[in-house]
Amino acid sequence: MTLPRTARELAALIDHTILKPDATAAEVERTCEEARSHGFATVCVSSSWIPLVAARLEVSGVLPIAVVGFPSGAAAAEAKAFEASWAVRHGAREIDTVIHLGALKGGDDAAVVRDLAAVVEAARPWPVKAILECAALDQEQKERACRLAVEAGVAFVKTSTGFGPGGATADDVALLRRLVGDDVGVKASGGIRTTEDALRMIAAGANRIGASASVAIVAGMSAS
Repeated sequence: MTLPRTARELAALIDHTILKPDATAAEVERTCEEARSHGFATVCVSSSWIPLVAARLEVSGVLPIAVVGFPSGAAAAEAKAFEASWAVRHGAREIDTVIHLGALKGGDDAAVVRDLAAVVEAARPWPVKAILECAALDQEQKERACRLAVEAGVAFVKTSTGFGPGGATADDVALLRRLVGDDVGVKASGGIRTTEDALRMIAAGANRIGASASVAIVAGMSAS
């Protein structure tokens, strides 16, 4: 992917994120205002905040994202599907869902596909990103997770929740890009705090960045 040359071009690749469990309405509203001001691609929040975020971002061009089954991924597929459907009905225009890590590690590939496919179906017509939590997986598991996510119909694979054992790495991003090809997106998320971090992930193959430090990231681009 071509590296962004300006702060605005970089901002257009960023999901501006506030997912801490004690986030307040005032903090979520401030996140929305930052997204509008800087031109971030989306605002990514827990599903309960979607009605507020959708109202604050109306006609701004910034899209609301809800996370589903977050951060463990261990909820029942039906529960994840309900959460995704509820979020879409209340204004979410993308869904980021955590794969069922236990099913993946236990070798139950069919359960992983069913879980993701249920969310993909519930979110239609909006895209779904499958969060793989790469730092918790070995090489074979990452490869299998990508194959199963694509089989389930996701639009993106995503490196991390930001709440797991580690965040995004350029090596993982490059691996995911190689595994899913050019027709599926790759989102790097978790521990991305500087302009250099973001550009490294994009150079490795990410076409979306998830970050809570988005304002500092684009400020660094402006200063360079």
